[in-house]
Amino acid sequence: MKEPKERPLLDLASLLTINPQTAQIRLGDSRMVLMHTEALSYLRKEILETLGLERGKGLLIRMGYASGRRDAELVKREHKDLLEQMPDEAFWLGPQLHMLEGVTRVEKVKLEVNRATGHFYSELLWEGSWEGEAPYNEALSREEGGCWVQLGYASGYTSTFMDRLILYKETECQRRLDPVCRIIGKPAEEWNDSEYLKYFEPDSVINDLLTLQEEVSTLRETLSGRSQGNLIGQSPAFHEVFALLSAAADSHITVLLTGETGVGKEVFARWLHEHGPRADQPFVAVNCAAIPHELIESELFGVEKGAYTGAQQSRAGRFERAHGGTLFLDEIGDLPPSAQVKLLRVLQNGEVERLGSMESRKINVRLIAATNVNLDQAIRQNQFRADLY
Repeated sequence: MKEPKERPLLDLASLLTINPQTAQIRLGDSRMVLMHTEALSYLRKEILETLGLERGKGLLIRMGYASGRRDAELVKREHKDLLEQMPDEAFWLGPQLHMLEGVTRVEKVKLEVNRATGHFYSELLWEGSWEGEAPYNEALSREEGGCWVQLGYASGYTSTFMDRLILYKETECQRRLDPVCRIIGKPAEEWNDSEYLKYFEPDSVINDLLTLQEEVSTLRETLSGRSQGNLIGQSPAFHEVFALLSAAADSHITVLLTGETGVGKEVFARWLHEHGPRADQPFVAVNCAAIPHELIESELFGVEKGAYTGAQQSRAGRFERAHGGTLFLDEIGDLPPSAQVKLLRVLQNGEVERLGSMESRKINVRLIAATNVNLDQAIRQNQFRADLY
């Protein structure tokens, strides 16, 4: 195959514009920013220490993949003729963009490009890689290669350029005290490495963190609730409320607790659960105001794998987790309208549908709700459904 000629960087540099008046730097139609490598190194360190090595590595790889994809789109859009006539030379514009962006100097060892058949093989050297030079005070040893953003970039650029998934691996790295960083790229299936492929798949980090946070909160509240003992009060209002609670405790009816924040609505809810027929079943508490609106439905009703970007596995919602027991929806007045519709359907039918699923699941849950919102007023303002109320 004809050796690609190294095109002058000046050809690509003409795509780079800096406009002080608008405070924007652009590479073609893509907005860019200048950042200190020290700041990027600090970001790497924080990511690895917060998420752990495996999830942090995956996040850095996917961040680079997105950048490489954008550069490949730029090359395919701006150099269509070169792409069709000399694809190997067109491909080399990507490494030159990488150099123009100040990431690393790229040297070709071997390059085989055939877009018609999908054949691809590449062996490249990185010299002066910013990741290879990043400080070693990260959550990884010197034995671990670490140019993950750049590996992601190379994979994203080449995959978009070839219209098929091409993955790169690092066989030498300056972080391991090798003289240069050496990478090899070839189609994903030729690596036969399903574990490595997982780094390129979306990871629902935020959903998992929210779930863990809620589980810890529920555990703390459960332990705290057990230490409350019996309700104690002397005021006429307390005795009136307690009489209503006692009358409702042995039944399975839905209960709505209203009152200002801090008056102990959750304590009453726990008492109802612990003195009712479901006391030996789960008590699951959800603060509807503490969960972002875009996640509340998946938290309450569950989600099927692939229902949206980042849903990598099926997950039961709070209704399913409370099956047989009690579900306490605190701050129900803050539920978004879409979630109110689905909640009403659950109460009417005794069934839930996970996001992305057409299958209904029977649930047997006692619902206790609480709010500090004036629901009558919220209904008049079209902020809460009258039929749900």
